[in-house]
Amino acid sequence: MTIATKAKRTNKDTGVGSAPRILALDAGNYDLKFFDGTGHPKAIRSVRYQLPSGRDPVRFSEASPLIELPDGSRYHFGAQAYKYRRQQQTVVENKVELSRLHLYACLEPWNGSTEYAVRVIASTPDPARSANAIRDQLLGMHEFKRNDLEYRVMVTEVEVEREGMGAYTYARQLGLVPDNGYTIVVDIGGGTWLTRLVDAEGEVLDENVMDRGGAYELAVSISFDKRLTTALGTSADPSIVMDGFRNGHTYADTGLSWGGWLDEHLDPWFKGIFQTVRSQYTPFMPRVTRFLVTGGSTHLISERLMGRKLFAVMNDPQFANVRGLYVMSQDTQLCVTTK
Repeated sequence: MTIATKAKRTNKDTGVGSAPRILALDAGNYDLKFFDGTGHPKAIRSVRYQLPSGRDPVRFSEASPLIELPDGSRYHFGAQAYKYRRQQQTVVENKVELSRLHLYACLEPWNGSTEYAVRVIASTPDPARSANAIRDQLLGMHEFKRNDLEYRVMVTEVEVEREGMGAYTYARQLGLVPDNGYTIVVDIGGGTWLTRLVDAEGEVLDENVMDRGGAYELAVSISFDKRLTTALGTSADPSIVMDGFRNGHTYADTGLSWGGWLDEHLDPWFKGIFQTVRSQYTPFMPRVTRFLVTGGSTHLISERLMGRKLFAVMNDPQFANVRGLYVMSQDTQLCVTTK
C-alpha cells in the first residue's frame, strides 16, 4: 500500500483533506525546529508557561504560539513565555513526554487551512527507548486551538529517526561526507550531546548518547561564577545564560557579559566532549575520514574547529538535522510508494 493511498483512506473516515502534509520535527531542548520543505526551517524557543484559568495571555505570534487544549488548559510557548513570572524549560524535563504539545506548537496553517492530514518524521536521541512513546502521543486525530484558531489535524504516520542522522543525511547531500571510511557525527545540543559512528553506506556501527553535557551544562558552570552572580547581586539562571549564548553572551537585559572570561568555562567543556569521543572510538580511528559536527550549540566551538583537516562543521547547524529529516522523509516516501 502506498503512503498516498493510506493517507487517503484514513482521511475519508475523518473528513480531513486527502493530501497529507509532510512535517519534519526536531523537538530539541533549546529550540523546537520544524520544516515542511518550503522556505527556511523555523524554530520556537522550547520554553513554555501554563496559564492559570483566570490569567489573560500576553501577545502571541507564530514564533510564540498559544496552545489551548480541549480541557481548557493553555500553554504559551517561545520567547513570550519569559514575560510571565515562571517558565518551564524543556532542557530540565523529559521532552518525550511533551511530544504532543511540541507538535501542536509547530503546526501552522497549511494551504490556508487548519484542518489537514500530516505525516510526521521526528528524531530523538534514543529511538529504541522513546520511539513507541512518541508514536503513541502523535498518531491519530488532534483537536486543539493554536493562536485562537481551531485545528483539526490527523497524524497519519509517525517515523522516528536517530537524532543526528538527519544532519548526516543532509551533509551527504551537500558533499561534506567522504565516499570512503567512517564518519563520526558529533551532535551538540542544548541538553544533550551524542555521537554516531557511521560507515560509508550510512549504517550506524556504534553510538553514544549523553543525557547531559550539552550547552546547558556549560551554562550551569557560568551561572555559578562569582563574577556574574556578584555583578547581578543574586543567583544566575542557567536558562537565561543559554539564551545569552546567542545574544552576545549577555545576561538578559542587564548588559552584563561573560564574554571576556567565557574561554575559562568553554575550554574544559569542549575538551571533555572530544576526549570522550576519541576515547570511545579509539579502535576505529584509523578508518575515520570525517568528524561531522552539528547541533544547535555548535556555534560555541566552531572557531576552534576551523582548519582542522578531519572536521566539517555544518553550515546553519541549528537546522541541519531537521533539513535532513525532511530529505529522509522524501526517500522513505519514494521507497514505500514504489513497493
